[in-house]
Amino acid sequence: MFNVEKVTNECVDWIKEFFEENGKGCNAIVGISGGKDSSVTAALCAKALGKERVIGVLMPCGEQADISCSQLLVKHLGIKNYTINIKEAVEGVKNSMPKDFELTAQTLTNLPARIRMATLYAVAQSNNGRVANTCNLSEDYVGYATRYGDGAGDFSPLANLTVAEVKQIGRYLGIPEELVEKPPIDGLSGKTDEDNLGFTYAVLDRYIREGKIDDEETKKRIDYLHKINLFKLQLIPSFKPNF
Repeated sequence: MFNVEKVTNECVDWIKEFFEENGKGCNAIVGISGGKDSSVTAALCAKALGKERVIGVLMPCGEQADISCSQLLVKHLGIKNYTINIKEAVEGVKNSMPKDFELTAQTLTNLPARIRMATLYAVAQSNNGRVANTCNLSEDYVGYATRYGDGAGDFSPLANLTVAEVKQIGRYLGIPEELVEKPPIDGLSGKTDEDNLGFTYAVLDRYIREGKIDDEETKKRIDYLHKINLFKLQLIPSFKPNF
């Protein structure tokens, strides 16, 4: 039932409308990881605003084995881009912690993602920009995003599109196949998304769109992850005084 041409055009129009209402003349700032999500987001923004209003930001943390994928994408789209290595910033935070403070493995995984988002906003404020959130529906459904890291942003073109749908849009927009089909990795833990989740995005997408799943244990895990991570998609709870 997915009409890739229709959805792509509607998304492009939505981006145009967002910038008309929330930053007329502003630039789209996109963190470029070299994967399908950032590639498709950047391509949609270029189609909506023109490539001259899209700025890609490459943010390796030291050496990045697959940075050539990010470089391929910005070259393919012909967009302005910056490469900002965040390693010193990450190490600076770690080294500034009290000596008796123990950083957990999850903290060390999420810290670079949050520094990357701070970097994107620094670029945005200096370039009259709005920061793109590049998360898709499948990731958001099970909370596979760092809160105030890659889960942040000013506008989110892919938030209601599954991994399979994002791939279809990528192909429709002519993004190199190697980027569309690049195994999704977080670039931090050394594992693929699917390794960390314990199930494939194909299984998750089918469950989201059709409510069908073959393995009961996988269903329980997906339901559990969805429930405990819903807070990431909601506004910060706020106290309302009863005056």
